[in-house]
Amino acid sequence: MVKVNIVCIGKIKEAFYRDAVAEYAKRLSRFCRFEVKELAEGKNLEDESEAVLRGAKGYKIALCIEGRELSSTALAAKVRELCDRGEEISFIIGSSCGLSERVKEAADMRLSFSPMTFPHQLMRVILAEQIYRAFMINSGAEYHK
Repeated sequence: MVKVNIVCIGKIKEAFYRDAVAEYAKRLSRFCRFEVKELAEGKNLEDESEAVLRGAKGYKIALCIEGRELSSTALAAKVRELCDRGEEISFIIGSSCGLSERVKEAADMRLSFSPMTFPHQLMRVILAEQIYRAFMINSGAEYHK
């Protein structure tokens, strides 16, 4: 079973965000080993870069505004390709200050969900839902419609 990580800076303070991520983690357990790795905030982006690069394993997907935008079905196809290769997948979400160029350059892929900026805590929920949607699409379920 493939491992999928969300590597992120900081902890979620709001219970409703934590509960939403936990719900998707529960749903994802039938498809993959899912883990959220919360890393401590650093004094600057370079401090955070060290921790992110140590925590992100396998195929690294950095979430950043200048990344490629994909449809849910295109993301599902990418997830299927990586799962078929047996690759661990790490999605990286930066702090409210974003990600350093070093992390973006180390990533195998840069992904943007929108030209808009989202709170990094809410982005965890959105990302967890899209990962779940990708697995549902790949399983042929009707969830994504």
